Amino acid sequence: MKETREEKLKRRLMEMTEYEKPHWGADEHVAGIDEAGRGPLAGPVVAACVVMPPDDLILGVDDSKKISEKKREMLYDIITEKALDYAVCIIDERVIDEINILNAARRAFLGALNGLTLTPHHVYTDAMELETDFPCTAVVKGDAKIYTIAAASIIAKVTRDRIMAEFDKEYPEYHFAKHKGYGTKAHYEALEKYGVLPIHRKTFLKKILER
Repeated sequence: MKETREEKLKRRLMEMTEYEKPHWGADEHVAGIDEAGRGPLAGPVVAACVVMPPDDLILGVDDSKKISEKKREMLYDIITEKALDYAVCIIDERVIDEINILNAARRAFLGALNGLTLTPHHVYTDAMELETDFPCTAVVKGDAKIYTIAAASIIAKVTRDRIMAEFDKEYPEYHFAKHKGYGTKAHYEALEKYGVLPIHRKTFLKKILER
């Protein structure tokens, strides 16, 4: 018999909570951290850290890249309402240019973690090694494997998309609401026509700036 959509989501949820279950069984808080915006040419990198309750799991939570924008917005509201704790850290393009994107992303991860009110017993990150006093495990593609990281990825992605939508109002000719600052054809065409903005990452645009 073919699996229903709800059954598929429930099975996916069970798979994604395997990392958390031993901690939840010991009444421990698990924090998950992920970021959005490491690759774009413009705007900030945003990290979110979240602690989710073990007894009120949310169907549909997954890697934010696998979910439509409409569904991410819906899940964002549910996650932020049900989370035991969460925090967001935004690192702007000036800092990215100053310390490079990897260090900026790491700073965002730590900023989000340190923004929590609860003290986590264990922290899982999406492939980011952190120097912290908390027990911390970096998991490659963690946003597709670990429920708590996936929840963090949704918060980070929606937060950043909303920031880029505000930039779209300020610079409508660049269409930031559509491409979110990534290097699409339309974005490069706007750069050629209108030039580099203050929100652009200058270290990502060296070829254009050297002309």
